[in-house]
Amino acid sequence: MSDRIHPYTRIVGAIIVPFLVAAFMLLYPLAATTDRFFAWTILPPITAMLLGSAYAGGIVFFVHVVRPNRWHAVRYGFPAVLVFATLLAVATFIHLDRFHFGFLAFYVWITLYITTPFLVLAAMIVNRGEDSREPDEQEVTLPAWVRILLAVIGLCSLVVGLTLFVAPQLGISGWAWTLTPLTARVCGAILTLPGMVNLWMLRDPRWSAFRQIFQAQLISLALILLALALRGGELLWSRPSAPLLVCGLAASFVAYGALYVWAERRRRRLTPTTPRG
Repeated sequence: MSDRIHPYTRIVGAIIVPFLVAAFMLLYPLAATTDRFFAWTILPPITAMLLGSAYAGGIVFFVHVVRPNRWHAVRYGFPAVLVFATLLAVATFIHLDRFHFGFLAFYVWITLYITTPFLVLAAMIVNRGEDSREPDEQEVTLPAWVRILLAVIGLCSLVVGLTLFVAPQLGISGWAWTLTPLTARVCGAILTLPGMVNLWMLRDPRWSAFRQIFQAQLISLALILLALALRGGELLWSRPSAPLLVCGLAASFVAYGALYVWAERRRRRLTPTTPRG
């Protein structure tokens, strides 16, 4: 098995990256202008920044897909992207009346989410069997307790995300900031991303299989925390979910960062040095 990323998959990544960059720019620094420039008006702006943060992580992930790389280093990100894109496509058609018909951004959005689930699924199919599941020469194996803990966190995130998507009224009544049925479903779709990644840790102990995906997750978490700091006035602090969400995200960032640093230090120790001379 070659552990290669099929050329088709690289092409899909190269197509998706520019759209993610454009979406991030419209949703994160221009979060307050979605009524004029985006496919639909997102209020409050912190929801737009949350979605933009997810797209920023997507940029990092798909750059790894496009560059010279191995399939096993990115494979576990594809099921997460498939679920995320499918849920956003479903949410779009459920709430089609909320979108800005006639805007270029709307046509780009709907085209992207009609096609992306099929493109990503096809990429998973053409790359099937490429991963030999053999460890690298300088492989770091994640301890079982770390993988179980992260899988439990991921399962909680996945359950909450799917609950928000299926029953958005629960989010409207209890979320950390104001939601509509559409934004509740969008937040739910975002929460499925770490859930769909972390559950694979029960199957694969190789750090090399998650290292680059963790880079994307850390970027997303950092931007979400920055959004909370910049838009803290939009949080409904009277609801228990507000401090719980802030503390949970901060703790996740610290835990993910600590694991990344620990694993990278071990990986560098295992890397053979090139003799001089």
